[in-house]
Order: sequence, then C-alpha cells, then structure tokens
Amino acid sequence: MKHQKISKNSFDEFEKSDKRRIQLLPWWIKVFCWIFMLFGFLAALSLIGIFIGINASLAIYGFETNEPFSVIGIFIIAIGIFKGFTAYTLWFEKDIAIKVGKIDAIIGIIVCIISMCVIPYLQENVGFTFRLELVLLIPYLIKLTKIEKEWKAIQ
Repeated sequence: MKHQKISKNSFDEFEKSDKRRIQLLPWWIKVFCWIFMLFGFLAALSLIGIFIGINASLAIYGFETNEPFSVIGIFIIAIGIFKGFTAYTLWFEKDIAIKVGKIDAIIGIIVCIISMCVIPYLQENVGFTFRLELVLLIPYLIKLTKIEKEWKAIQ
C-alpha cells in the first residue's frame, strides 16, 4: 500500500496571511490594553479585598468611592474587571475581541454621559464636569468598527 501525497490547493499559499490581528490596533490602543489588563487585575484584587476587609479608593468615569463593598464600589470593580477582560481579548487576538471592545466603549460612553449629566443633580456641591475619557472612548469605538471586518478575516 503506497502513501498518497495529498495535493494542496494552489491557492492555499495566497489565502494564508502573515498579518496578525494585533497589527490592526494603533499604538495607543496597545498601550491602553496593558494599562487596563493591570487595572482589571487590581480590580479583581479589590474584589478579593472586600472579603478580607481591605478598603480601597476606587474611581472611574466620574464615579468614586472609598467603600468597595457598596453599590458604586461593586459597579467600579465590575467595570474594571470587564475592561481588563476586554484588553486581554484584544491583546491576545481573540475572535470576540472587537465585539467585546465595542460593548466596552459603548458602556464607557453611557457611563460618562450619566456621570456628566445625572450625577451633578443627585449630589450637592457637584457641578457639570466634562469627562475626558470621552476623548478616547469615541475614537476607540470608531477604530474598532473600522477594523472589525479585517479582524474577522484574519485567523
């Protein structure tokens, strides 16, 4: 019995790309991936700290607290862990990364708008503040939308 050599499709060499998904991300998103992976890790540590009685000062998108075991504290920790997960999926080129990143950006934009437009009316001595995070969240969402099709095409 002879071994038959499996013939390759002559187009296989053209279909495989040497391009990696990480190359689609601009430098500033790559930097924030590392920052938010660290942020996600610290948020997870804060969650563990709740159970052993360690308090931490938490803040993101205009929400802040010194009590991690509160509604705002759990909310900030959840956002931190989600942002860390998002950064991980982008950095390690996961299939769901763009979808998760877009959800992350939309949540961030909504939370920023709430902290700018609702919080000033609920708390005393708090005026309107523009959230600078929007300056990066909107281009982040636009960039992810632009590279989504190419991200899916690269395996």
